[in-house]
Amino acid sequence: MERKLKTIYSCFPGGKHKVLTMSYDDGRIFDKRLVELFNQNGIKGTFHLNSGLAEWREEKVRLNELAEVYKGHEVSCHTYTHPTIERCPLDQVVQQIIEDRKILEDAVGYPIRGLSYPNGSYSSDIKKLLPACGIEYARVVGNTDDFGFPDDYLEWKSTCHHGHNLMENARRFADLHKTQYLYMMYVWGHSYEFDRDDSWNLIEGFCEFIGNRDDIWYATNIEIVDYMNAAKNLKFTAKGDKVYNPSAIPVWISVDLEKYEIKPGELREI
Repeated sequence: MERKLKTIYSCFPGGKHKVLTMSYDDGRIFDKRLVELFNQNGIKGTFHLNSGLAEWREEKVRLNELAEVYKGHEVSCHTYTHPTIERCPLDQVVQQIIEDRKILEDAVGYPIRGLSYPNGSYSSDIKKLLPACGIEYARVVGNTDDFGFPDDYLEWKSTCHHGHNLMENARRFADLHKTQYLYMMYVWGHSYEFDRDDSWNLIEGFCEFIGNRDDIWYATNIEIVDYMNAAKNLKFTAKGDKVYNPSAIPVWISVDLEKYEIKPGELREI
């Protein structure tokens, strides 16, 4: 007798069940070395920048360099001048975000849709403003030491700062093999900290250990948001024998342990 119900799971690209993403703030020149390290190990990062500081603060990546320096990664908003925004008038918070977006978008040529809160500062009122400012996710400070997904992408807390249990978390993440779950390791920090603390060996060892693995999807912050939204938007028949993907990106699923790629606009039997 044929089973009435199939077990259908969302997967990451390639049918994978683990994703790694990196998140770095402030746009200091040390990002250049960090990006090279990521590229060598197949790792992707999101870099949150203050466009109002890029041209006059020392040791900043300049606006005319952004597209080349961060090619293959994501440039994200960090406000125009990095104020502690919970103390600012809300109309000024809007302007800090919108002005930063406009300048960064001119520099890199694509929509800026993410944010990390400067100085970790935010409020419920600020969160409510973000969708109207074109912001779809925002990172807070702190560590979860966990590999789950946020309930609210506008209050996205990382697994760890790179100075907090980095290799311990990396080893635990590498050992995760239960494919009935989706796991995410999210690391954040500032690249200047490696120079200040003489700890480049820490991030080099991490990237060499966790990079270039066949069972991990390496993604930027916005790629994760887009993919999870597309996965949630798949349309299944009530019998679970067909699926339609109305999104613009391919989505992978597992059906009774068999992996399927559902291409954009595709209706297929499963």
